Amino acid sequence: MPEQKALILSESEKKALLQLARATLEKWVKRGDSLTKDELKAFEPTDTMRQRSGVFITLNMKGALRGCIGYIKGSTALYKAVIENTVNAASNDPRFSPVRENELPDIDIAISVMSPLEEIRGPEEIEVGKHGLVVERDWSKGLLLPQVAPEWGWDRYEFLEQTCLKAGLSRNAWKKGAKIFRFSAQVFGEKRC
Repeated sequence: MPEQKALILSESEKKALLQLARATLEKWVKRGDSLTKDELKAFEPTDTMRQRSGVFITLNMKGALRGCIGYIKGSTALYKAVIENTVNAASNDPRFSPVRENELPDIDIAISVMSPLEEIRGPEEIEVGKHGLVVERDWSKGLLLPQVAPEWGWDRYEFLEQTCLKAGLSRNAWKKGAKIFRFSAQVFGEKRC
């Protein structure tokens, strides 16, 4: 399988993916159904949207996180991953109850299309606001998207420590054999999330 490259989406592709995510969210929450083949035809995915890419869907309600789930690596076409993870973020994020219909008007969708992971040695290779992180050791794995560190005012060290904690590891696990990966992401949303 050829190495995946970071996808570069046009503004019209970003808009189409957001519309696809919104249509998926509305139908799933209101009826518990996926979009039909006829409904999907309206979105006409481009060649770029048919490529594989890691992607996360973030649902925010009135500025607070309401669900966030995604794929670290591209296992399916981007547009299909957007559909699958919109449903997952709305109904399968273990931190939240499923999204209810009365919440839909207050929910904003953000999409983070990830570059491939790149293993790094330490904090000096992390640029806050540009990179997201994955930390893993044995069966433990944690991921924080690039926008998280600036939202919380973290420097690169705190960002790395928080990613270790998200993995269920000690704060300084990165000093004790855990692998560190960075990635960048194209982040876009219905509102600035």
